[in-house]
Amino acid sequence: MYHKSDVVVVGAGGAGLMAALELAGKADVAVLSKVYPTRSHTGTAQGGVCAALGNMEEDHWEWHSFDTVKGGDYLCDQDAVDVLCQTAIDNIYHLEHLGLPFNRTPDGLIAQRFFGGHTKDYGKAPVHRACYAADRTGHMILQTLYQNCIRQNVRFYDEYHLLDLIINDGVCQGVVALELRTGEIHTFHAPAVLFATGGYGRVYKITSNALTYTGDGVAIAIRHGVPIEDPEFFQFHPTGIYKMGILVTEGARGEGGVLRNRTGERFMERYAPTLLDLAPRDMISRDIYLEVREGRGIDGKDYVHLDLTQLDPAVVHEKLPDITDFVETYLGIDPTKQMIPVQPTAHYAMGGIPTDVDGRVVVDEKNTPLPGFYAAGECACVSVHGANRLGTNSLLDITVFGQRSARHILRFLKEGQHLPLPPEADGPARAEVSRVLSSTGEEKVAVLRAELQQCMDDNAGVMRDAEKLRTARSKLVELRERFTHIGIQDRGLTYNTDLTEALETGNLLDIAETIVLGALNREESRGGHYREDFPKRDDAHFLKHTLIKRVDGKLSLGYKPVVITRFQPKERTY
Repeated sequence: MYHKSDVVVVGAGGAGLMAALELAGKADVAVLSKVYPTRSHTGTAQGGVCAALGNMEEDHWEWHSFDTVKGGDYLCDQDAVDVLCQTAIDNIYHLEHLGLPFNRTPDGLIAQRFFGGHTKDYGKAPVHRACYAADRTGHMILQTLYQNCIRQNVRFYDEYHLLDLIINDGVCQGVVALELRTGEIHTFHAPAVLFATGGYGRVYKITSNALTYTGDGVAIAIRHGVPIEDPEFFQFHPTGIYKMGILVTEGARGEGGVLRNRTGERFMERYAPTLLDLAPRDMISRDIYLEVREGRGIDGKDYVHLDLTQLDPAVVHEKLPDITDFVETYLGIDPTKQMIPVQPTAHYAMGGIPTDVDGRVVVDEKNTPLPGFYAAGECACVSVHGANRLGTNSLLDITVFGQRSARHILRFLKEGQHLPLPPEADGPARAEVSRVLSSTGEEKVAVLRAELQQCMDDNAGVMRDAEKLRTARSKLVELRERFTHIGIQDRGLTYNTDLTEALETGNLLDIAETIVLGALNREESRGGHYREDFPKRDDAHFLKHTLIKRVDGKLSLGYKPVVITRFQPKERTY
């Protein structure tokens, strides 16, 4: 089936919906979503979205920029960070005016709370900067944006699985997608395409990410020769529920929760004496790992405790209602009386499809844009997160750059035009779907995916070294070969999860290869990438972005410079 519009937005999380709302009434926009929009992964974000509003105490966007750059271990592009932090203030008020129900101060202002890595006066003390709606901030953003899109009659194509990107003569011209309900393949023809397809945390076993987070947009971009930037930098959130990965928001520590080891010690006093349990996520994740490895995990197991028992129960129930519900449901404990078992969980991809501050996808170290192709949100790398994302900057990133992408698309449409599609534009997608549907090999997709995730947990997780990474690389070569011999049982067309899981596993394999290659070649430790065999940051050789692209079927490694303006790299101390 063929569809024609001005813009195709792929993904209906915060970035996609913010873009669609900005485009509504100004361009003919079609929004494709793998799930019903309000089930998008943005809805799981808990703790807050940040801006230097100064509602609780003095704050400035320049302080926010400093914290973002320092938290990112100086790999952020500082011009992009300034755009993010300056725009943040108006962005929050825009969300408020759209109807987002933020928590309030007694005076009626938007309430703000402490969050990891947020400081006043360039690192001197913690600051209240995170705006929040209890511990359901992402959920509220998603609902608010979707309701406004419905009010503006935005056209949605729900439960469409992205199959391919159409690029002809170096120009983006649309996408191909699978309608999950019917199994029909659709071609969407448009001069502008925005990928807002989210991250790829399902490449790991223990993860906070939704089952749908399989990097579809990123993998498809890679196959078209678009590089992936900084894939080795993956954030592990320090407080996932033990064995499940379900997130316990940083807001719990922002409200006064503390981490304790086997002896009951508040061990962050040894690692980060200034910010304590509100140090950046990469540091706390490593500190938990070290506590466990040195025998101070709880009962000899690989977790520590998050202690909320000293907080007023009314505060826990009022400001952390979802957390209370999660731990009661999954662990059978009352967090106001018992401590919560937590461990680091794969959480966020700092890397992704490289873009400029207007969301234009760029294809080389010179930042050459690919006409008509845009990306925003976790699938994109602007780069405002560098080597480690600052807490609450994710919800800010998706709304700021979703909106900025849409505004540039509107300017682009004034110059662009509907070029004719190449012959059989959907041919490669149809061939791949047909191949999977007719596959009769002995390999089971679920087994391959489980082995992939275990391999990445074991060898490319919180702590890495050359031996582990080479083990991962060899395993990925094996899995890639075995993937050519898969067999599926369901040959039907209606909601064929055998088919979609096979497609997703292929995407995860593509992305895992880039993570391991980037990590193996970056012989230093920086942010979310920690090499035990190279434990120091090496600015002389690696103060640069990784670019990995597929050339003639093989991955090619390159680099591009980091944009440094005001903040010169210094040792991170907290």
